[in-house]
Amino acid sequence: RTIEKQRQELQVLIAELKDRDKELNDMVAVHQRQLLAWEDDRQKILTLAERCALLNNELNKRNEIIKSLTKRLKLLESQQSDSKTTLESTQQKFKELSQKVTDITLHCQGLEEENQSLHCSVLELSAKTGQLQAREQELCTMLKLKDEAILERTDYLTEFTSKYKKLESALRAAKAEEFSLNKEKQDLRLRLKELILETNKLKDDLCEKMKENNKQQEEIIHLKQENGSLKNELALNVEKAKRQDQLLQFAKSKQVRTDTELSSLRQV
Repeated sequence: RTIEKQRQELQVLIAELKDRDKELNDMVAVHQRQLLAWEDDRQKILTLAERCALLNNELNKRNEIIKSLTKRLKLLESQQSDSKTTLESTQQKFKELSQKVTDITLHCQGLEEENQSLHCSVLELSAKTGQLQAREQELCTMLKLKDEAILERTDYLTEFTSKYKKLESALRAAKAEEFSLNKEKQDLRLRLKELILETNKLKDDLCEKMKENNKQQEEIIHLKQENGSLKNELALNVEKAKRQDQLLQFAKSKQVRTDTELSSLRQV
């Protein structure tokens, strides 16, 4: 009876050991699956780390591009400021030249009026000269009777002739000055045309610079948006890697507990 009882106990122990062995085998299979999952997660984490490194390199490159574009934008803003200053200086010179042309035009009009007045004076003097010549003929007929009167009239005619010559000299000088002023006015008009052409060219250059500036600002905005998207994606990847690391730590802890339990069962 004792042997049979022991045999039954042995059979119960063997059955219990078989159950324990089956549980251990199941636990080993689960552990193997967990190891495979852990290895898969580790590979994913390595892949994510490589991708994060690539994204960091790309982000650094984009930051360098943004810095370069920012420097170029500052340079263009400085060039735009210089162009604006040049344009303002040219406009000021144009105003000064316009005022000078206006003053010269007024001066020419004054000279023309003075010239007209001198011309009228010459006509009057010519008429008076004709009258004086007729008077001279009359005086010639009275020469024998009025020698003293003729001498006085001769002096008067000499003085008048001198005044007439002076008026003619003044008229020639006025005409020469008028010719010089006309030439100067023509030169100023040519210079004014050149300044207008240069001003238009500066305006066109300024428009081109502003268009290029706007295009670069749009490109910078696009790069900033793309940079923000990359940063968001990088943050999501980092967070996902943290969750994978937590799962890995949890799996390791579970494996330690399983190993401890397995060791205890083997000792039993």
